[in-house]
Amino acid sequence: MKEKYRKVLTKIEEADAILIGASNGLSISEGIHIFADDSSFQENFGNFREKYGFRSIIQGCFFPFPSEEEKWAFFSRMFEYFLINREASQVMKNLYELVKDKNYFVVTSNIDAHFPLAGFPKERLFEIEGNCRNLQCSHGCHNRIYPGDDVLSKMAQNQENGRVPSVLIPKCPECEGPMQVHIEVDRNFLRDESWQASLEAYQDFIGKAQGKKLVLLELGVGARNQMIKAPFINVTNHEEYATYITFNKGSELYVPDIIAAKSIGIDGNIAEVLQQLVQMK
Repeated sequence: MKEKYRKVLTKIEEADAILIGASNGLSISEGIHIFADDSSFQENFGNFREKYGFRSIIQGCFFPFPSEEEKWAFFSRMFEYFLINREASQVMKNLYELVKDKNYFVVTSNIDAHFPLAGFPKERLFEIEGNCRNLQCSHGCHNRIYPGDDVLSKMAQNQENGRVPSVLIPKCPECEGPMQVHIEVDRNFLRDESWQASLEAYQDFIGKAQGKKLVLLELGVGARNQMIKAPFINVTNHEEYATYITFNKGSELYVPDIIAAKSIGIDGNIAEVLQQLVQMK
């Protein structure tokens, strides 16, 4: 295994560009599992679990809450769980340590906003499905995203009987209708100017890496997550000097035959793999 780690480090050190793709497996390595009915979910969301019957954070994101007061109780709790009084995890610090001196870009479907927490700058980050700290009009009446930290914090700290006070509930500045967290849970998800700019930065990064030594570093991306995996496989297949490196666990580790010769797959706990690589660096 150490030989594989050394190969990964050499590829990273020699790369002209590193494209990082991250999904749920990376969050799980930090101790956050949005699909699991685990002890952490039960401890932090137990009252929602008991009242509404959903069994994970992701089910809560899609749940049709009967009122705005109850909806915002859940989403502000999720914001609190992901971000309030939380420092960057060792997992994210190690990832940053690995690539901070390189030319890199991050594309992620994670909604926990943990990349900026670890020092990854916004201009090098594309959060495809949004994140838990921004707000938008639920009707999409206008194409603008709003920072929600203040109002989400207040709602998280002022909950009673699974509800937040009506006076704290955000209203759309334009139509005065309901708002929602800017994550992709329905067709109203806004791809505003900042989202489009991030998409263009992502595409531009790939374009500028053509013909160069490109490492595509994939972290916890399952085979079904085609919005990250498919472009990574396609670029690796078409770029002569590209190397596809993927970290995942067990059956989630997937390297297609078409790029197997240009790939390194490491089966294991992502937290432990990153720790090992940083120690060897």
